[in-house]
Amino acid sequence: MNLIEMLKAALYGLVEGITEWLPISSTGHMLLLKQFVAMDVTDDFWNMFLVVIQLGAILAVLVLFFFQLNPFSRRKSADERRSTWTLWAKIIVACLPAAVIGIPLSDWMDEHFGSPFVIATALIVYGVAFIVIETARERRARELASSGALASSAPSGGRHFARPDVSTMSATELADAEAPVQDLDHLDWRRAIGIGCFQVLSLVPGTSRSGSTIIGGLLLGCSRTAVAEFTFYLAVPVMFGASGLKLVKYFVKGNTFTSNEAMVLVVGCVVAFLVSLAVIRFLMGFVKKHNFKPFGWYRIALGIVVIAYFALAA
Repeated sequence: MNLIEMLKAALYGLVEGITEWLPISSTGHMLLLKQFVAMDVTDDFWNMFLVVIQLGAILAVLVLFFFQLNPFSRRKSADERRSTWTLWAKIIVACLPAAVIGIPLSDWMDEHFGSPFVIATALIVYGVAFIVIETARERRARELASSGALASSAPSGGRHFARPDVSTMSATELADAEAPVQDLDHLDWRRAIGIGCFQVLSLVPGTSRSGSTIIGGLLLGCSRTAVAEFTFYLAVPVMFGASGLKLVKYFVKGNTFTSNEAMVLVVGCVVAFLVSLAVIRFLMGFVKKHNFKPFGWYRIALGIVVIAYFALAA
């Protein structure tokens, strides 16, 4: 067992666990990390590792949200179990656009759009989008609050929220209070499919799967908490499907794992799982009080650094 390669795998797991759930592009960060910390593996293994390491991250979702996603729980009433089945149906339907478009195009997109400059451009463009969208939401919420329309139109009831007291809320909280979809009980089929369509944008490296779905959810009227949670759930079938497909392609080519490669994959997945547990908890707490602008500024700054670095290195 090569200790250096294990440490590299742990580093990749750390990066995957952090960036998979924050809207800052996990694939983009992994491809950029490769420029500085390349693993001693074949190209086929690397391409497979880049996707399959996500299984560690997705396991964290299943652990943290097991009750919400489990339709067989005896702790749930009959209505709650039906709601859980309906939620799963919305998740599957929302994944169809990415499956239909992504399966035939994923390898081609990776091959033709995996350059650092494409990644940097995507980081900047979607960073600007986050800032613009959040600013517009907050401006609209302030206007509604000042006119008194927000207090009368803000939804009440449901399992997860009550009618808000707008007089004590920040602009960020007002923007969420104005959103028609406060939690996933109120996510309709049209919005679920719309968010799934936005997920297709993540085929471009540097876009971010979570970033594209969060932007889509915000534009379609979801609160930050609701769209973040739905983003986590969408990852379950998407990542399992993408990982399974990569493994099939890997073995169909006649590849097998060496003992060192197997350990690299295991270490990467385990670290991604442990880090994801903390990051998901952080993000769900963060979005209750804060907007996504900090991630937008981070994306812009990183994109500029990447362009500058590779322009000077050329």
